[in-house]
Amino acid sequence: MAQQPKLIIHGGAGSLEGNIERESGIRDSLKSICKNTYRFLLTSSANDAVIFGIKLLENDPLFNAGTGSKIQSDGQIRMSAGFMSGHNKKFSGVINIQYVQHPILVAEKLQDYDHSVLSGEMSTQFARDLGFIEYNPLTPERLGEYQSQITGTTGTVGVVALDSNGYISAGTSTGGVGGEIPGRVSDSPTVAGNYANRYCGVSATGIGEHIVNSAVAAKIVTRVEDGMALENAVDKSIKEGQENDDHFGVICISTTGDLVSNKTKDTVFYSFHDGDIIKTF
Repeated sequence: MAQQPKLIIHGGAGSLEGNIERESGIRDSLKSICKNTYRFLLTSSANDAVIFGIKLLENDPLFNAGTGSKIQSDGQIRMSAGFMSGHNKKFSGVINIQYVQHPILVAEKLQDYDHSVLSGEMSTQFARDLGFIEYNPLTPERLGEYQSQITGTTGTVGVVALDSNGYISAGTSTGGVGGEIPGRVSDSPTVAGNYANRYCGVSATGIGEHIVNSAVAAKIVTRVEDGMALENAVDKSIKEGQENDDHFGVICISTTGDLVSNKTKDTVFYSFHDGDIIKTF
């Protein structure tokens, strides 16, 4: 019997960052992207659906990934993305890649290589060697933020999908936090922020250092693999984060089709599944 496909997405913790008037636009965009991606998932694999959804999110300048990525303290945009196929049990990613339209596509290409995580100039050169054309993701809004020295602490997009064959995949993409030390590495291109196997898939969002310190995504997936129910695994991880005063949220799908999103205190993120909104504060 075929598995009913499941999909959950987020537009990043702290996406509004005090800009409440953007809320309606973010909600509408996420809902549209979720519906389009879920429609795509119905006739495709989890791997392809995650890439499809992340590309749409990277294209939307409302989100801090791809076009609309934030600017680091030296005036440069450096983006990162992670992708994991739960079926193949393989993680791939790019760290601080520059001048590409879709970091997630470069991360996906690395699934075919033994050396599956690349960083900095070499990740950009790898993309060029594969034919990815030069693209400037800068938007007027991000330039204005940089010139006004407006920075944040978070900013990510993520997609987790379960397909009709029961395979799970997860993808996460980010433009950083803005104003950070050049070359700073977030959680998104690590298994702390993005992880999947045949039991569960997780995409995290929030303060990257907090997510890395607690190995959030890998920890949740491991707990589910060890027999813990997904909701319990997430609750335990969130409780641990709260005890550490961490700032993060997660979206998750288990192989049984359970969907869970949760957050530590003061985290704001949006997630949707199957076209229905789950707005989490």
